[in-house]
Amino acid sequence: MKRTLKNVWSPQRRNRHDVDVYLPASYRTAGHRRYPVVYMQDGQNLSDPATAFAGTWDLEPALERLAARGLEIIVVGVHHAGEERLAEYSPFPDRRLGGGEGESYLEFLVDTLKPRVDRLFRTRTHCDDTVIFGSSMGALISLYAFFRYPSVFGRAGAMSPSVWFGQGAILDYIAAAKAPGGRVYLDVGTREGTGTVRNARQLARLLVRKGFRRDTRTTRAASPSAERRARRPASLLRYVEDAAGGHQEAAWAHRLEGAFDFLLD
Repeated sequence: MKRTLKNVWSPQRRNRHDVDVYLPASYRTAGHRRYPVVYMQDGQNLSDPATAFAGTWDLEPALERLAARGLEIIVVGVHHAGEERLAEYSPFPDRRLGGGEGESYLEFLVDTLKPRVDRLFRTRTHCDDTVIFGSSMGALISLYAFFRYPSVFGRAGAMSPSVWFGQGAILDYIAAAKAPGGRVYLDVGTREGTGTVRNARQLARLLVRKGFRRDTRTTRAASPSAERRARRPASLLRYVEDAAGGHQEAAWAHRLEGAFDFLLD
């Protein structure tokens, strides 16, 4: 079930974003039940071929499969801002491409959009139940958000992150930042090029040095109790290399279910 918030005004950016909110099938009948939330960049590419750039992430079938196994979530797909996409998804400027306006975009998510979503829908508001997620440049801003706003976003998904943007400034930022508790899902397709794979591996090694323990599980059991979750390490990383993966929506769709599984288990 999808609801669309049209033309959500951003006072921080002085622009508007359409926002698609995907609700689980049980939402109408679950009374007061609340759900964890995933905020996804490039929301126009998630499920609608009419708005997608080059295919979709097949989000809704993935959510249905997860729900059948007991994991029900709300997904908030934030459409990008057209020509302002690069500026909004880049926390640091690039010498060749410019950008670097990601901070004000994140202020929009944190101070304007999330409070509105929490008012309108039955969300779990704690950071441990709030994921920030994206691919490519959307992954770059999601990683930055995880370290910049750990009290808001307790988990992050970064598919094929554009580590190269801004001359690799995200690596320096993470190296200097205090490591937040939480989970990071990071992946790359080996068909994306040697430079992209090298950057992803470097980022994974950096996260391990920051205290994130590598997670090697490939399947999900029943949802853990709060007591079991509390016994787990504070910082956990899953790093995936997809031998058949390129830099496109079809590859990210193929890995999406596993990413959600890990982040919200």
